[in-house]
Amino acid sequence: MIRHLVLFKLNEGVERDDPRAAAGAEAFFALGGQIEELRFWECGWNTTDRPIAYDFAINSAVEDRDALKRYLEHPAHQAAAAQWREFATWVIADYDF
Repeated sequence: MIRHLVLFKLNEGVERDDPRAAAGAEAFFALGGQIEELRFWECGWNTTDRPIAYDFAINSAVEDRDALKRYLEHPAHQAAAAQWREFATWVIADYDF
């Protein structure tokens, strides 16, 4: 199995109540039920106010590298990620477990 972690940082001046951020979060909340390759899916807004914290996180799992590739190329994932490109940056980590 591969864990796929993503941490999003909203761009300067963008708050989570920004309509773009709200729509982006809703798009990711919906992905768990849309993409067959996902074996585990959770995401949500950060609840701490520490300066080093990111704003939104995705924690997911897929069976293998081929499943990860299919997930990343899935149209629903591509559409959700495209929304976030307008108002945030992110980092990822993929690891076997």
